[in-house]
Amino acid sequence: MEINKITEEIIGAAIEVHKSLGPGLLESAYEQCLEYELMERRLKVERQVPIPVTYKSLHLEFGYRLDLLVENQVIVEIKSVDEIHEVHEAQILTYMRFAEKKIGLLINFNVKLLKYGINRYIL
Repeated sequence: MEINKITEEIIGAAIEVHKSLGPGLLESAYEQCLEYELMERRLKVERQVPIPVTYKSLHLEFGYRLDLLVENQVIVEIKSVDEIHEVHEAQILTYMRFAEKKIGLLINFNVKLLKYGINRYIL
């Protein structure tokens, strides 16, 4: 599936979840509901995907976990915070680099309208 179509489907699914649940819940609730919505749309979704971290000769097998990996191409990092900070952006960019994925979506569900909580990143 073409990458823009995948991100379009993810954003549509996230909007559907946000319309139903609204802001103010824990990230884990949005993560599980978004996974469900994406699977309903027949997308391949992996949740809490471990990504290894290598530092010099030290290899950490489960250094971090991606919230969602969609179609093995798009990383989705979910937040439920008052505002996105630079550290959140650095986090998804680092995940993208470690996982060797070119596209990432940082979605903050703790907003009145979800369009204000969606950020797309390209490496």
